[in-house]
Amino acid sequence: MGSMSIWHWLILGIIVLVVFGGRGKISDIMGDVAKGMKAFKNGMKDDETPAVQPVKTIDGQPSVPLNSTEHTKAG
Repeated sequence: MGSMSIWHWLILGIIVLVVFGGRGKISDIMGDVAKGMKAFKNGMKDDETPAVQPVKTIDGQPSVPLNSTEHTKAG
């Protein structure tokens, strides 16, 4: 118990970097994390919305009207 393990040294190193790393670095890192989370959420929201398919229409007139008497006589 007298010696420090690798985990103790890693935690101590992180604390030293945070304290002596400079002013405003933590807020910059947290701002970047927040921007990344917002971008991820927007990307997920875009995937959930179904793609709107345009309605397909047929252009042109039929050669024989459907209510024509010629159509019923031919059948």
